[in-house]
Amino acid sequence: MLVLVTYDVSTTSSEGQRRLRQVAKTCQNYGQRVQNSVFECVVDATEFAIMKLKLIEIMDPEQDSLRFYQLGNNYKNKVDHVGVKTSLDLEGPMIL
Repeated sequence: MLVLVTYDVSTTSSEGQRRLRQVAKTCQNYGQRVQNSVFECVVDATEFAIMKLKLIEIMDPEQDSLRFYQLGNNYKNKVDHVGVKTSLDLEGPMIL
């Protein structure tokens, strides 16, 4: 399933800047960055649960916010992209 993860982390302190880096790094382990604080992640239910728990452990609920949009398995017809920075095929082969 495709999950869209968005976040807003307070960076007014060095601790907040550290949390921001940790949130971004965790999201990169599961998907691709499509905008500054937005990731598309193709995960199964178990991976989603683990990712969500990891992100919740990192964040400070008094200062930060996370949003998870579950677009399901038929996401390709639910996502429209206009403009630069085309997205990758998340389920296609990865060539390094």
